[in-house]
Amino acid sequence: MTNSNANQALTLVTGGTGKTGSRVAERLAALGHPVRVGSRSADIPFDWADRGTWSAALTGVDAVYVAYQPDLAVPGAPDTLRAFAAAASASGVRKLVLLSGRGEPEAVECEQIVQGSGLDWSIVRCSFFAQNFSEGAFTDYILAGEVAMPNGDVPEPFVHADDIADVAVAALTDDRHNGELYELTGPRALTFAEAVAEIAAATGREIAFIPIGRTEFVAGLTEYQVPADVVSLLDYLFGTILDGRNSATADGVRRALGREAKDFTDYAKETSATGIWNAERQ
Repeated sequence: MTNSNANQALTLVTGGTGKTGSRVAERLAALGHPVRVGSRSADIPFDWADRGTWSAALTGVDAVYVAYQPDLAVPGAPDTLRAFAAAASASGVRKLVLLSGRGEPEAVECEQIVQGSGLDWSIVRCSFFAQNFSEGAFTDYILAGEVAMPNGDVPEPFVHADDIADVAVAALTDDRHNGELYELTGPRALTFAEAVAEIAAATGREIAFIPIGRTEFVAGLTEYQVPADVVSLLDYLFGTILDGRNSATADGVRRALGREAKDFTDYAKETSATGIWNAERQ
């Protein structure tokens, strides 16, 4: 059933300025739910790396959207998640909704920590975000008209951040989703080369896909001044996770929301219409 005190219950959205967290916070607020945005710059700051910020951020909170930065796959993430779940429980938090990564052994360990926390929980396990091309590390590549990546021939069912946020909000506000693990993907798998071609078609621009090795990939990201921790994470993902293990689609969006997931073509068209990929923005 829906939480009877939903409109009064405070939700902490960690990663509240990120790709999914900002959308979750916006949706909750639009539905009339009190929201505390968890970020280092918030009025009540929250920082995953500073446990001293956790207590104040968790005070009075009923549910938490747990979007760990930079990723559950990084060293130390399970220890941090274990400590955070304990702090949340001690603060009287009732529910945790965890953003997780698909095909990552480290993420599964973090999922198990949340599942064993003694709190109500839902897991939102996601494929590669479509928004990495428009709100992430690959935006500059698209603007430059040249996307150079390894594993360009491995299919990936890119998931739309709007779908992730919609599922997370449903889980945060409706107890029918308690104890559910939703695996979220788009409705079809595309290779990175095909995804870039779709963006090129949507923008009417020439955008080349260039297959390269991991060493060149890391060098290119560094040249574009992508933060070192993000470079390290992407190197791990492309070197380990993007090996075909995640190429199959999953039905998490349909199970959670009763509708189909957004298609990458729609993402490309909608995003192109915002002008964010206009070459003159450089």
